[in-house]
Amino acid sequence: MLDAGTAYKCYATKEEIEAFREQARAEKRPPLFQSPWRDSTDMPDLPFVVRLKAPKSGETVVDDQVQGRITFQNETMDDLVLLRSDGTPTYMLAVVVDDHDMGVTHVIRGDDHLTNAARQTLISQALGWEVPVFAHVPMIHGEDGKKLSKRHGALGVEEYRDMGYLAAAMRNYLARLGWSHGNDEFFTTEQAIEWFSLEPIGKSPARFDFKKLGNLSGQHIRATDNAELLEEIIAYVAAQNGEPFTENQKSVFLSSMDSLKARAKVIPELLDMAYFFLGSRPFVPDAKAAQILDIVSRGMLNRLTSRLRDATWSLENLEAEIRDFAEGEELKLGKVAQPLRAALTGRGVSPSVFDMMVTLGKEETLARLEDVST
Repeated sequence: MLDAGTAYKCYATKEEIEAFREQARAEKRPPLFQSPWRDSTDMPDLPFVVRLKAPKSGETVVDDQVQGRITFQNETMDDLVLLRSDGTPTYMLAVVVDDHDMGVTHVIRGDDHLTNAARQTLISQALGWEVPVFAHVPMIHGEDGKKLSKRHGALGVEEYRDMGYLAAAMRNYLARLGWSHGNDEFFTTEQAIEWFSLEPIGKSPARFDFKKLGNLSGQHIRATDNAELLEEIIAYVAAQNGEPFTENQKSVFLSSMDSLKARAKVIPELLDMAYFFLGSRPFVPDAKAAQILDIVSRGMLNRLTSRLRDATWSLENLEAEIRDFAEGEELKLGKVAQPLRAALTGRGVSPSVFDMMVTLGKEETLARLEDVST
């Protein structure tokens, strides 16, 4: 660039640059530094930086694939530093050279870098290189409409992983922010790769909505193959330094997965639902379960336990038995199912009581009922 005359050595000191800017501000002029060395042929033996010899008239155009045609007046851009006095390149030069050397054809990034596109265009042109295709996508805002920051919650993908969102769900949600494929909300990674193009990206900032992310994550959990989902759960527990599952727990997890994932939106909810077989008796009721297991409910469960001792242990038969019991007690099914759930798990929320009873088996189910009815 020095040989081609598109860059020059500038020997101005920091004090000279600051004095120039102070005078410009005093005269109410733009404080863009105009180096006296721009057209000088003198080469003193002093420290120097290398500056871009940017055009001072005309305009620089960025045909952005998202923002459209953006025009920058060259008189508003300074001769930016390319090489520092210690010989190290600045970001602007380094990124252009790096992209060129790596064969980058498209630069897709946040629209807060839009001004940089004009500067990098000038550097590419000064080097005689083809300018890459630019696409500046809108920033992501929080639900309050302000730029996403730490006060809105998690930022890095690692934090969302630790919160238990599936990677496929995050890819789906992030791809959908500010981009669309018709009315499709749920799609796989493979579909996103097939469908994606720059044209449907909107110009307005997208808002990060945890409720929508949760709903989408729940859909991905339900759509994931049970064996694959178990591997995701195992990896999550390992990353959280949790106790590894036994082979029996893995087997029960697989057999119960359909009922566990019916309402779960993140992996911790799956683990919470699996508490009924991951935990061990006696289960200490939480506040809600303790309230449900009053003296009347315990008496009712005692009568149910006696009946279940002779029951055939299958999903259909257990459901029929408990419905028939509820009718005999002149109770709605929920009035029986809630105390039964609290007795089996120590909690007020769980998967279907019938599914749990089949999973636990007759001996364990009766033992847990006896724990609360004695």
